[in-house]
Amino acid sequence: MEFMWAPWRIEYILGEKDEDCIFCYKPKEDKDRENLLLFRGERNLVMLNKYPYNPGHIMVAPYKHVSSLDALDDEDLLEHFKLVSRCVEMMKEEMNPEGFNIGINLGKVAGAGIEEHIHTHIVPRWNGDTNFMPVFSDMRVVPEALEATYDKLVGKLT
Repeated sequence: MEFMWAPWRIEYILGEKDEDCIFCYKPKEDKDRENLLLFRGERNLVMLNKYPYNPGHIMVAPYKHVSSLDALDDEDLLEHFKLVSRCVEMMKEEMNPEGFNIGINLGKVAGAGIEEHIHTHIVPRWNGDTNFMPVFSDMRVVPEALEATYDKLVGKLT
C-alpha cells in the first residue's frame, strides 16, 4: 500500500474556516482577483483553489448552494461540465500539463472541505511534479504564486 502525504494542507485543516460558503459570498463581492475568481458563467463560476495541490488547481461550482448533483437542473449540469471541459482545454494551452486529476468529493468522509456546496476540482499534473520536499521537510513546493497563476488564466475562458 502506498500513502500520499500532504502536510501543506494542515494550514487549511487547522485554519479558521469561513462561516459563510465561499462559493456563495465571493461571487457577490467585487473582488475577483482577491477572491481568485477566474470566470463567471450564467449558472457556475470558476475559481482558483487557495490551497492548491499544484499550480492551476481550480474549482468549478454552481451558484446554487446544493450538496448533490441531483439537486442541479439540466442547464446547471450542462454549463458545469462544459466549463470543466473548457478549463481543461484552457490549461492545456496556458500551462501545458501532461495530465489532470478531475473530481467531485461528495461528503466529508470523501474529502469534501466544503461539503454543503458541490464543486468539481481540476488539478493539472506534470511528470515529476512531486518531489522529496514534503517527505523530508514537511513542506510543499508549489512553483508558482497564486497571483501569477491567476494572471495567466484570468480572461482565458471567454
